[in-house]
Amino acid sequence: MLEKTTRLNFLYDYYVSLLTTKQKKYMSLYYHEDYSLGEIAEQTKVSRQAVYDNIKRTENLLEHYEENLKLYEKNTQRKSLIIEIKKQIEEGFSKENIINKLDTLANID
Repeated sequence: MLEKTTRLNFLYDYYVSLLTTKQKKYMSLYYHEDYSLGEIAEQTKVSRQAVYDNIKRTENLLEHYEENLKLYEKNTQRKSLIIEIKKQIEEGFSKENIINKLDTLANID
């Protein structure tokens, strides 16, 4: 559950500008403010089921955006390569190995 929450928080950060005001509000209350579905329903004056449905649709939409745009995946790859490059520099790897990693980093679309 924690992995899912962390992933959705990252996806939300990447794709928030593509969401409607209501989607932003529900996701922010649920994932950032840790409100329950019932608390969100009470605050927004809709049913708990409506809140649940909206959050689930928004989660699916965020995953759909990631499937197509891959912003989170590419950023994760970049961070991993940067860590590898730093480690290789510290450990005295050959210039060729480091250049290959830098080329890989530069070619992440």
